[in-house]
Amino acid sequence: MEYEIIINGERRIVEFTPQTNGTSRVTFTVEGRLVEAAAIRISRGAYSILIGGRSLEVTAEEAAGGLLLRTNGREFQVEIFDPRSWRRGRGPGIELEGRQKLIAPMPGKIVRVLVTAGQQVNAGQGLLVIEAMKMQNEIRSPKSGTVERLLVKEGQPVNAGEVLAWMD
Repeated sequence: MEYEIIINGERRIVEFTPQTNGTSRVTFTVEGRLVEAAAIRISRGAYSILIGGRSLEVTAEEAAGGLLLRTNGREFQVEIFDPRSWRRGRGPGIELEGRQKLIAPMPGKIVRVLVTAGQQVNAGQGLLVIEAMKMQNEIRSPKSGTVERLLVKEGQPVNAGEVLAWMD
């Protein structure tokens, strides 16, 4: 999976190759340089990362426009752009219209289902939580409307691109 990542205003293209054996290891290429890393979630928003033989403790919190990462007394403002994401480039308050399908952005496991079929939701409301590489990612509603169908349940593994739910 290839992402555009902006760190403190500097753009990088990063290609991730997650391990499929359930380990916390990941291989990625940054500007043509191969890097191997392992990450373990210590607590909410805190991670222990082993990269290039060096151990780092990193805290992450949501910030305007992305994430704020802190490690070794330094701060990094990070924005991650997934080229497969239909949400990129939308202004605030703009919603998709019509019937929509929610797609798994990455392989992982459904750890929480936050809604039920038939439930009314608002745009941006959390619907599901997927755990991938020991990190939890909330899948949010692309529009205000009704959860038409849920195709997954808690504990279920999913593949990138798999349909998770339908919205109407």
